[in-house]
Amino acid sequence: MENDKKEYRPDPSLNDRLLKTRTIMISGEINKDKADEFARQILVLDSESSDPIYVYINSPGGDVDSGFAIYDMARFVSSPVTMIGMGLVASAAALIFLAVPAERRLALPDSTYLIHQPLSQLKGVAIDVAIYADKIAALRRKLDQVIADAAGKSVEEVAGDTERDCWMGAEEAKAYGLVSRIISSKSDI
Repeated sequence: MENDKKEYRPDPSLNDRLLKTRTIMISGEINKDKADEFARQILVLDSESSDPIYVYINSPGGDVDSGFAIYDMARFVSSPVTMIGMGLVASAAALIFLAVPAERRLALPDSTYLIHQPLSQLKGVAIDVAIYADKIAALRRKLDQVIADAAGKSVEEVAGDTERDCWMGAEEAKAYGLVSRIISSKSDI
């Protein structure tokens, strides 16, 4: 029975139609392939015109380096990028969401946000574990700084909030400074 489950594969023609509207979807796990796809899409859209680009995010997060690749590309292009949170915007997806200025971070009413410190799966010989622990600590400071800068909070406050999983609904994320507006329809954008 377990093998009867079919993996969801989006219709490529739908993706092409979305791109014609200058819309990119980020859903599912954040990984290298997702970052590469996003980079290709946003670079092509930016080369075609300087009109706004809309990015809808529904993701549980994933690889933080891939998240930073998407974060950097959203900031790299000259077209204004608007992020719209829908469903779950967690972990590396929350990092991506924060790539744009506050006024271009929008949330659908029932979206949920999660910020936390980086997760790790430390294993190996003692010296490698120590090196990796230092890298994770530096990455945590970097992520806390990104969140603090985007939300207008102190790094110390964010570090306290990310000590454990910090879950927020759309209203809480707006109060925290992650989201600027909660929208109910496309015309609200």
